[in-house]
Amino acid sequence: MPTHTPLDTLDPDAPLALRHLWLIETLRWVRGNEADVQASVSRVRLFLDTVQADPALQVRWRRWWSHFVGTVDLTPLLADHGFAPRTAFLSEFGNRLRKKILPGTPETTDMAELFDLLLSARFDVRWLKALDSETLKRLRAVLIAPPAATDETATPDSPAGFWQSALMDALIFCVSQISATGFASEIRSRMSPEAQAQRPFHELPADFEALRQTVNAHGARSPEALAAADALRLQLDACRHAAYTVYSHLEEHGVSVGIVFRLRQLRERIVRVKELLDCLQSDQPERATAALLADLAQVGIDNRSVRSLIASSSHLTAAKVAERSAESGEHYITRDAAEYRAMLRKAAGGGAVVGLTVWVKFLMAGLGLTAFWGGFANGVNYATSFVVIMLLHLTLATKQPAVTAPAMVAKLRDIKAPGAVRRFVDEVANLFRSQIASIVGNIGLVIPVVVLISLGMHFATGEAMINEAKARQVLKDISLLGPLVLFAAFTGVLLFASSIIAGWVENWYVFHNLDSAMQHNPRFTAVLGRERAARWAGFMRRNISGLAANISLGFMLGLVPAFMTFFGIGLDVRHVTLSAGQVAAAVVALGWTVFKEPAFWWAVAGVLAIGPINLGVSFYLAFRLALQAQGVSEVNRQLIRAAIKRRIRAAPLSFLVPPRNDRHEEDEPPAAPTVHG
Repeated sequence: MPTHTPLDTLDPDAPLALRHLWLIETLRWVRGNEADVQASVSRVRLFLDTVQADPALQVRWRRWWSHFVGTVDLTPLLADHGFAPRTAFLSEFGNRLRKKILPGTPETTDMAELFDLLLSARFDVRWLKALDSETLKRLRAVLIAPPAATDETATPDSPAGFWQSALMDALIFCVSQISATGFASEIRSRMSPEAQAQRPFHELPADFEALRQTVNAHGARSPEALAAADALRLQLDACRHAAYTVYSHLEEHGVSVGIVFRLRQLRERIVRVKELLDCLQSDQPERATAALLADLAQVGIDNRSVRSLIASSSHLTAAKVAERSAESGEHYITRDAAEYRAMLRKAAGGGAVVGLTVWVKFLMAGLGLTAFWGGFANGVNYATSFVVIMLLHLTLATKQPAVTAPAMVAKLRDIKAPGAVRRFVDEVANLFRSQIASIVGNIGLVIPVVVLISLGMHFATGEAMINEAKARQVLKDISLLGPLVLFAAFTGVLLFASSIIAGWVENWYVFHNLDSAMQHNPRFTAVLGRERAARWAGFMRRNISGLAANISLGFMLGLVPAFMTFFGIGLDVRHVTLSAGQVAAAVVALGWTVFKEPAFWWAVAGVLAIGPINLGVSFYLAFRLALQAQGVSEVNRQLIRAAIKRRIRAAPLSFLVPPRNDRHEEDEPPAAPTVHG
């Protein structure tokens, strides 16, 4: 155990910044090497022993402590630490970035700012919680109670009175913030009619005022104050339940990250009020205070994380995006032979449209546009092609996984239900067959369409779709020997990103009730007429997600490589259907002799590799998002993996050939305990 303490350098008359630096160093000394909690507790005891054993040091310490509590404002720490300065997601995002980048200063009178410098490590939470009752009582005697003073004789100017006054001020601030959030129009208007009728936020200020008056008249721990605090807790619970009804509205009418963030802040403020009440009225105030400080330290650490802010505030949005993707993804999964044949026909039609897209792409390449405008032109070409495929109800293979993965995970929503895992494995097999059908259909028709266009151009003009030099460059770009795997994986990320954009845009469209606005707004009806406005509103409501997905994907495929080139990053995209069409154009340009060249066969191998990589990456990312949105635990994920392996061993052809019936009783996994994440 160390034989010296930071008390040797204690200077009550030091400037503000130096006093605070001394306190920071003292807590660093208590923390030690952050390896042994009990060693830190022992250092706290040594600090107390040293103060209590030396009367002169006690006088010096009390002067220091008096200066400290007289200059710092404790209320912001108790009321606002861990909460956003403004109840807006983007504001808090910027605030956390600022804290990560810019250092804090100890020259401050705001205890909330100083607290992040004092208790900045997760280890601080551990040693605070490890302090025993006897040590906490000794700390309270040193920090709070003056000589020969008790709670009953405390005055507002005494240390005990100072602490009670700070707690009451913090309660006032927190209750005011809770009321303000409950009265905000975006929260109030989305509460259920029953919650609005109960008016819990209207009664909250009156209940707190009753508590404040009772504490002033009878004391914080009097029976009257305890009863008033219980009434306040009940009213806080009523406010919390009323606020929770907003989530039902969001799930039905679209999610707002900003509203979810405000609801989360509201819930945490209610918890803070209850912790402050415990400190004010607990039979063991020192224990309640230590728990509050540990919680404040933990909150301060957590609230420096940008990742946790995004995760906590966007979870409901991610779930809603996954849910909307699941709704559209159902249309891309075949479950019987008839649907399988229909998928082949739709995919063939999509391949034919992409064949025209390849032709337009090579036409624009001959215009000699700059990198940006060439990428923009390609984006317009791709987006137009993808939208046409959507409007004609055709299929593009690589667009499926990002929307079909959530549809599959939706089968796990009631995983405890009998047969849930079996139905999910059935869906995996159905999806695998659907992907094969769509790829075969796309490639099966894009190649002959490109060949026919190229031959037609050759007979009409004497030149094929591309010249020989361009054809050899195409074979080189799509060769498996180059960085094709990386480019194909990057394209899979873009495919997933387009599905996220689609889900977000649809959620935004529904949240702002734009279909109703299009149908009934006087400006729209004056121009379009009521019937036509209603038709347009219905069309946009049905297709807004698909339009957003296809347009965003088209422009990302066209513009992202151009932007990467601007920054000196040679990252390109490789889309299986487009690549197959380009190889077909190269074959026509080079003639039959190309089949004897290794470059051609490496390009064929590249096309065969691009498809699985495109599909695999986009499916994996969408599947991970859907698993998190559905809250599927690791235990259940292991059960799913085991069931899929059993299906592969028992019925491998079910992943390739449509079943005659949809029953696979032999694949039902044995009953096992399941756990929801």
